[in-house]
Amino acid sequence: MVNDSDKRLTKNERREQAREQARLAREAEKKREKRNRLLLQGGIVVGVLAILAIVGLVLMQTMKPAGPGPRSMASGGVVITKDLAVVQGPALADGEPRVAPAVDRTETPLDITIYVDYTCVHCAEFEQAYGSVLENWVGSGDATLQIYPVNILDPSTGGARYSTRAANLVSCIVDQGSEPGVVFNLHNNLLGAATYSEVQENAGLSDEQLLGKAEAAGADVNDEIKQCVKDVRFASFVAGNTKAATEDGILGLADGAQLVRDVVDGQIEYQDADGPQRLRGTPLVVVNGQEWRSDRDGEFEMYLAKLKSELDGKNGSGTSSGNGTSGDAAKEEETQ
Repeated sequence: MVNDSDKRLTKNERREQAREQARLAREAEKKREKRNRLLLQGGIVVGVLAILAIVGLVLMQTMKPAGPGPRSMASGGVVITKDLAVVQGPALADGEPRVAPAVDRTETPLDITIYVDYTCVHCAEFEQAYGSVLENWVGSGDATLQIYPVNILDPSTGGARYSTRAANLVSCIVDQGSEPGVVFNLHNNLLGAATYSEVQENAGLSDEQLLGKAEAAGADVNDEIKQCVKDVRFASFVAGNTKAATEDGILGLADGAQLVRDVVDGQIEYQDADGPQRLRGTPLVVVNGQEWRSDRDGEFEMYLAKLKSELDGKNGSGTSSGNGTSGDAAKEEETQ
């Protein structure tokens, strides 16, 4: 139905009005299409960003450690047992103190803990002298070994922070998980004669050299390990180890155990029995909760054999020690 206003328009006016309405309709359609296009593009961008955010979150969760420290080192150290396998466990929880592994010292295996700084010359000397002993005893199941890395000697490496970086490498390998023998071999390699000569000459090793040591030990040196080494991911964990050992005291000592404070004119002085037994130097070797010292306790392997013989005697066992030395032989050696 045509309204009155349309009746009053001329034919030309009605034609112009139709053209104008068509123009307005086209402009409205163009605006609608543009708006839809922008909304679509914006939706795509938001979707892509959301996908990238999810991917980034997954990567972060995958790459970041399970806690402030590496997995299987909640005590601060890595525990190695029969067949040189790492005892698997959680990472140190955020804000939680380091706690010594639970052990039963009334029977074998013997419980050995070594506090080590990979810049320490005496640590290298100990490992070169007794690394094969530890390999035999731990590998056979006659002892467990906890390696507790610290960074006391960082200042001596001219800014290279080698103590931290070497301990971080070990932590990275433990955190990733590896075949039996890899962590022990890496520890042994880092303190071996050839490696330690390089360390002394160059105040440490480069990241590439450290990764080479890990690869030589049998580790899977993948991109994650390389990034862990580059970032020195567990630097604060290693520093926390040092603080705990030098300030709070050594973990897992037997009741009443006292560490040596100093040796003056050949006489051993002990730390205060009523205070924390603090780390004063490396290596610190603790066997069944007591510090071992060659100047007081004799040769290391015979000391282990003696302890094992005593435990076997109490438990009615006549088995041989991990290196083939019987308990009777250990007692005979002791009396010589």
